[in-house]
Amino acid sequence: MPSPIRPTDDEARKLARDLIDRARHGALATLWEDGQPMVTRVAVGTTPDGAPCTLISDLSDHTRALKAHPACSLLVGEPGDKGDPLTHPRLTLLGRMRFVPHASPDYAPMAAHYLRDHPKSKLYIDFADFSFAVMAVSAAHLNGGFGKAFRLTPADLGLPDIG
Repeated sequence: MPSPIRPTDDEARKLARDLIDRARHGALATLWEDGQPMVTRVAVGTTPDGAPCTLISDLSDHTRALKAHPACSLLVGEPGDKGDPLTHPRLTLLGRMRFVPHASPDYAPMAAHYLRDHPKSKLYIDFADFSFAVMAVSAAHLNGGFGKAFRLTPADLGLPDIG
């Protein structure tokens, strides 16, 4: 049986990058304390250099899970108003989260960039329990719609290769 995965092309790269850049929320999968997977909805943005990130509270279960096990997966892309939800593009990113606390010199420029797309987060972005979790992407799986599956590298997404 032939592989359903298509060769990655510029159209797939553009679609994947667009899904990251347009995402305002996504489904974040982490490993819970007992090794069980846990999925939660998080606000999603990008760093100034285009890496996926989220503004995250130390009070949340998914933050504790990421601090114990930084490996994670993030699904972005929403179904449209009409049609079968499985025909709409979506992107699954695999990687590891690193935290950027308030004390980091990277925090202020990241916060300014994040607020551009998430203005309501101004209410809590300066709370002491919040930090940014930035995803170092190791691989991506793009489902561009029915019969349009691709595997992408960090370079395909314009991101550094974390090897």
